[in-house]
Amino acid sequence: MIRSETLAGRIARFGGLGICLLVTVFPLYWILVTSFKDPGAIFAYPLKYWPGDFSLDNYRGLFSQSNFAVFLVNSLIVSTVAAALSTVISLLSAYVLARFEFVSKGAVMGAFLVTQMIPGFIALGSLYILMTKLYLVDSRWGLVLVYVAVSIPLCTVMLRGFFENVPASLEEAAMVDGCSRLSALFRVLVPVMTPGLAASYIFNFVNCWNELFLSVTLLNSDNNKTIPAALNGFISSYNIDWGSMSAAAVLSIVPTMVLFAFASRYIVEGLTAGAVKE
Repeated sequence: MIRSETLAGRIARFGGLGICLLVTVFPLYWILVTSFKDPGAIFAYPLKYWPGDFSLDNYRGLFSQSNFAVFLVNSLIVSTVAAALSTVISLLSAYVLARFEFVSKGAVMGAFLVTQMIPGFIALGSLYILMTKLYLVDSRWGLVLVYVAVSIPLCTVMLRGFFENVPASLEEAAMVDGCSRLSALFRVLVPVMTPGLAASYIFNFVNCWNELFLSVTLLNSDNNKTIPAALNGFISSYNIDWGSMSAAAVLSIVPTMVLFAFASRYIVEGLTAGAVKE
């Protein structure tokens, strides 16, 4: 009886995992397949789950009929710079919160956490007015500034956990040898925290790369649009260009896949390094 229950439990477990995997992977598979279909075959009935003839028309049209290469470069610039700046600033703020005691420390941490509970689109109106007065609407650097401000709270909380897992004796020993506190931070603690910094940077990069509402609100011209805003442009009042949108979606996934492939070890180490405090 016990053996039959164990077998049934395994079947149920693996069956459930298989269903979850199918639900997760199938949309990605369908986007990939749709991107290689002829425009006329996308709406063919009955549905074909494997195209008879693979076509690159959607990819050719994507680059010939739109500025997708410009969108791709804009996304790379905005995401790379915003992730780097927010990681560096969060490194300094997390160090202060982890190593120093001051009266408003709990309030600051609480404020950082509360900001993550507020939907970002609530502040879109007031943010647009502010950016207009600063002459930063339709500017990639204005979008970078907003992304940095949005990313700092959560990134600070993440890095604070990593700092608390690093013994303070390391920097104290460096300071005894003549290093200043800032020098000890960058020469001693930063190399130790490389996995945590890599995980925070990748987290910020992916969030900036995939963000839609702010980019659509703050960017108007094609010369400054990022990929999410460009994908939104394939949707009109009367039509959706599924072929071009699928091709653009496939290409937009590639940079994040490459980033995760090369940095997966750092991500795993970084996400587990600050999980347990000894």
